[in-house]
Amino acid sequence: MHVMHCFALCAAAFLSASAAAQVYPVKSVRIIVPFAPGGATDIVTRVVAQKLGEIWGQQVIVDNRAGAGGNIGGELASKSAPDGYTLFMASGSIVTANPHIYKKMPFDPARDLVPVTSVASGPQVLIVTPTFPPKTVKEFIDLAKARPGQISYGSAGYGSQTHLAAENFLFAAKIEVVHVPYKGEAPAIVDTMAGQVPFSTPNLAAAINFIQQKKLRALGVTSKQRSPQLPAVPAVAETLPGFENLGWFGFLVPTGTPKEVIDKIYRDTGKALEAADIKSRFEGLGMAPVGNSPADFTKYVREETERWGKIVRERKLQID
Repeated sequence: MHVMHCFALCAAAFLSASAAAQVYPVKSVRIIVPFAPGGATDIVTRVVAQKLGEIWGQQVIVDNRAGAGGNIGGELASKSAPDGYTLFMASGSIVTANPHIYKKMPFDPARDLVPVTSVASGPQVLIVTPTFPPKTVKEFIDLAKARPGQISYGSAGYGSQTHLAAENFLFAAKIEVVHVPYKGEAPAIVDTMAGQVPFSTPNLAAAINFIQQKKLRALGVTSKQRSPQLPAVPAVAETLPGFENLGWFGFLVPTGTPKEVIDKIYRDTGKALEAADIKSRFEGLGMAPVGNSPADFTKYVREETERWGKIVRERKLQID
């Protein structure tokens, strides 16, 4: 009897978990975006959220919680109920580089969050105020070398992908400039257009419209090859051979979220990414949809965390 009772309980638990996954979601779902509206993380989230809302027949709410290089949004997500109704859209650096950069993190990404699927990836772009003299990456590097510590740049915050893209570029170019962190890449882009900071390295998805409208001048993209969307803009690698820096954006959920729910979010995100209108939208932004499995995404996050640990130590990017 005892064995049968145990079997019945296990079967009931399995069936209830399966049922939970089948009916999920039964109410609105919130996606926390850890940066201000208008940046690439926000843009990617809104594109996918709309399609997930159609698939689920539920409202999908985008909740922008900016600050501290993404840590404010990350902490909020990590402390949310692990029921699948709060998703966290991370730009890669928050869960891979920030643990090495910040001596005190308000949460532990490896302990408190579970990777679900990488949604999209794409390059950054070196943009300058239209009146800024350099017209090429080489001219920019030459000017920065002639004026060490006198040129400033904006980023989405300390430890953000846009900050680390700039640091990678500065390291490769062997130049010194002043970092001005913002609460998202959109405010940094606005100030670059206005000339408050002469350059920044936002994600291409966030800056491409302004470049096409000639409100910003692009000197180089950080992918190995030129972007099909901006064929006249060289790759930074054409000046600094081998240079590459790509950003990614992916869903994570609080630890303890049922596996069946995680798998459903992964599968449905995959369906969203396969939709022709989503593919077209991402292509126009210079981004590629990903949609890898929770296991593959977890492995990738672990590898990226190790890689960024070495880079952060090498370049002394830690802050208190």
